[in-house]
Parts: sequence; structure tokens; C-alpha cells
Amino acid sequence: MSDDLLGDPRLTAAGLFFEVHTGLNARLAVQLCEHGLSPVEFEVLMRLARSPGHQLRMTDLASQTSLSTSGVTRVVDRMERDGFITRRACPSDRRSSYAVITKSGLGKLEAILPEHLALIERWFTGQLPAGQLSTFLDALRTIRDAVHPGATAGSAPSEHVVVEV
Repeated sequence: MSDDLLGDPRLTAAGLFFEVHTGLNARLAVQLCEHGLSPVEFEVLMRLARSPGHQLRMTDLASQTSLSTSGVTRVVDRMERDGFITRRACPSDRRSSYAVITKSGLGKLEAILPEHLALIERWFTGQLPAGQLSTFLDALRTIRDAVHPGATAGSAPSEHVVVEV
């Protein structure tokens, strides 16, 4: 095998990206675990909190995460038992339902986010020189849109609903 192939900067870019992802996940998972959440549960809460109406169709939530539709059902079942999420029937399609973050779920995020943002700043965004973050975010969105077009599924505005539990 030639050194040209092994030294290809495309391999370096992909390898560095995966190393960064693995390292960040390891550091952030510890903090989430201290708050009683898995990284997937945190991602679900964040996706719902940042979505219009604090809700997503279950199929859109699956598209936006790394979960299958059955996987997202299991996670939502568990989080519904914990009071962080509730389900709401879709008024226009009886086969579909929404996952909706509750006040308790928003409160959980409120408790986690200050420390979480400090960790992100320390281990990720704070590593970039001033002015580079915006360019980096644009590049990540370009790549994300190419490889995971469903990542923003269900992001169109809808009615604002927060369920009190």
C-alpha cells in the first residue's frame, strides 16, 4: 500500500473527527450520568427543548437522533415514566404522535446546562481561536446536511405546548 493513500488528508480529517467525537462524548457522558441521564436521553431533551412548540413527531425525533423508531419509542417510554416527556396525539394524523418535553424535563435541562456549557467551552469551543467558531459551525452544518438530511426533520414552527407534570 502506498504512503500516498495512508497519508491522504481525507483519512486524517475523518480520523480526527472521530477522535474528537469519542473524546467529547466520554467527557460529557460523565457529567450527564451525574445528573441521571444517558447521552441519548440528554439529546432527546435538547432536541425537544430546541424544537418549535417543544415537541417533535416521534418519527422526526428518530430521524434527528441515532435511534430507530423502536429505539426512540423505548427511550421516550422511559423518559415519560420519569416525567420528562409526555406523548400527545397528532391532531391531523391519528397514526402519529408527538413527544413533548414537560416542565420537569425543561427543569432538568436548566439544572444541567450551565455545567454542560462550561465543559463544552473547556474541551471544545474554547479550543478554537476567536472568530473560528462561526466558520466551524458553517462547515459542520454543510457536512451534516449532506450525510444526515433528516437531522432537522420536524423543525417547522408549530403550536407551542409545554406539558406540566
